[in-house]
Amino acid sequence: MSAGLLTSISLWLKSLVMKLFEYLDSLERGAKAKLAAQIGAHASDLSDWISGNRPVPVHRCASIEAATDGAVTRRDLRPDDWHLIWPELAAEMEAAPTRTEAQEAA
Repeated sequence: MSAGLLTSISLWLKSLVMKLFEYLDSLERGAKAKLAAQIGAHASDLSDWISGNRPVPVHRCASIEAATDGAVTRRDLRPDDWHLIWPELAAEMEAAPTRTEAQEAA
């Protein structure tokens, strides 16, 4: 694989977890270690996910969503395949009124 392609993939992965980075960056020092402990991962795992070195594993996404009280969602962490992994979320999204529909109802 070429260096340019690897850089592109790394940047793409990093953009997928930007919300996780922003969430952790908004908290006090030690937030990464605390979140890692809450979800049963290592702080180095979070570093890898945030830097784009590795994608967030599917089995960690729901626990991240719960630990962040929904500030970082499964959809944020897996924007390309969340609807395939969690079809119940896709059904909820389809059932929810659009912003325009909600504004018209108000």
